[in-house]
Amino acid sequence: MKLRVMILAMLLLAGCRWASAQTNDAVDVNGLLNAAQAWANDNLDDDVLKVLQGVDKEQVADFMRHYQDYLKGDYVLDLAQLKSAATTVLPLLEAHEETKAYAGWLRSRLDYFEAAQELQELTVPAVPGTNGVVTNVVVNAGETNPPPPNVASNAVSTMPPNPSFKTEQAMWVKRVAPRALPKAAAEVVPQLKPIFVSEQVPAELVWLAEVESEFNPSVESPAGALGMFQLMPATAKAYGLSLWPFDERKQTEPAAHAAAKLLHKLYGQFGDWRLAVAAYNCGEGRVAKTLAHYGTKSYEGIATHLPAETQMYVPKVEATVALREGVDLQKLKVPGAL
Repeated sequence: MKLRVMILAMLLLAGCRWASAQTNDAVDVNGLLNAAQAWANDNLDDDVLKVLQGVDKEQVADFMRHYQDYLKGDYVLDLAQLKSAATTVLPLLEAHEETKAYAGWLRSRLDYFEAAQELQELTVPAVPGTNGVVTNVVVNAGETNPPPPNVASNAVSTMPPNPSFKTEQAMWVKRVAPRALPKAAAEVVPQLKPIFVSEQVPAELVWLAEVESEFNPSVESPAGALGMFQLMPATAKAYGLSLWPFDERKQTEPAAHAAAKLLHKLYGQFGDWRLAVAAYNCGEGRVAKTLAHYGTKSYEGIATHLPAETQMYVPKVEATVALREGVDLQKLKVPGAL
């Protein structure tokens, strides 16, 4: 059974192409399965392939759908359910040269699954409320969450609400505080900062690359994002990078210029660094639509309604910038601005 889970997880991480940050594409499950099978045929040995013949494709599809739903859905606590599969498959990905780039991507995101588990542990069991209503209480920076709207008086709420932005902020500050500087940072950060400033982006935002890849230019996501700034192919092309014969997303200076240009554009659109960072992760379209839907202009107003990964990503970037530079993300000034 353990081998079966490992194989399913490997197929997912190596072969899937789910809707990614910087895009809003729908998921083609048949396409995912075909890609996974093609990858398996090219990369797995005959003994493993024989095992794969007995794997039910519907089960693989179901596993993929859940993984997609958890990452791109807006319920943060669901991410905790991915921790076991992720930690199981990571050593497999690291053991093969062909999949080490995926391993780097997954390792930098184990944080999200572990953080979700930590947030789950902060959730206390449901307790009886007034008038017979059963509500969930979440330790939320001292706040008690009310039951969801439109809940009937005799209804039972079985799902705790998303943790508040303040709760996630506090958690990420504690999580990143003890972390040593990534090995590559000492060499790379001094190169990156002048590039960001030249693109009218605060130099401190180069630490976004620590969150994305720990400054590893070879990291690749199963969705196709590549490099220390995890740029998607379409985004890279839009900002002048060449993907062939050499992929410039792996090159420090070209990738930094492209990432900074994107951040400059997003800040110009939203006028807020949290919103710009959120859009960098899940796409400007998703952020704009969510702001409009909830009638707000602030990140806090939509934080719990964004994709689960983005809800983790923004406070992690904020905490990392604060740790490395001692500055507040929201107070960063555009270079040259009055």
